[in-house]
Amino acid sequence: MRVSLEEYAAHWIAAGRGPEYAVQTYALPLAPSDLRALKDPVYHEILRERVVLMDGVIPALTRLQVRFPLALATNSNRQDTGFVIARFGLGRFFAAVVTRDDYARAKPEPDAFLTAAARLRAEPAVCLVVEDAHKGVMAAHRAGAAVAAVPNRFTRDNDFSLATAVLDGLHQLTAALVDELLARHAQQRTAPAGGALRR
Repeated sequence: MRVSLEEYAAHWIAAGRGPEYAVQTYALPLAPSDLRALKDPVYHEILRERVVLMDGVIPALTRLQVRFPLALATNSNRQDTGFVIARFGLGRFFAAVVTRDDYARAKPEPDAFLTAAARLRAEPAVCLVVEDAHKGVMAAHRAGAAVAAVPNRFTRDNDFSLATAVLDGLHQLTAALVDELLARHAQQRTAPAGGALRR
């Protein structure tokens, strides 16, 4: 079995159901959990050799930390998340870190963001989630949070219609914009459904 980059982007990154998709599509004689277990060591090696931060991460975190408590909520496990946080010195930015070990259902279910909001002692409705893929936007929407989508090169074609706004990059993410998006989200919760706005 050989999965194309397009398939991986669509089913693993965007939808978060890659192993289920591969087992069904290619009639693999194993369970999705077994395929995940086979993928993990390969993923860990790639992570340690090639991981880079999205453009603008450190400046955005630096700007936002002054005004807001920040949490990281990820589908990655505690070991991989800890490696990335330590490698790039990100720990100082986060009041809470929520990994796949901390909640029951992975994105696109809302558990990661509900857990993060609880650790920040905040209602999800007053939180802004920043996500780069459809499954994360869906999870944030299901949690009741506002969401700013920042697509990457693999997710530009994802459905971001449930996002409060779609940004061109993290350079746009300022405290003033967070305030604006939270206000917009509050209005959207009491208005008819509409699509995301691109800034």
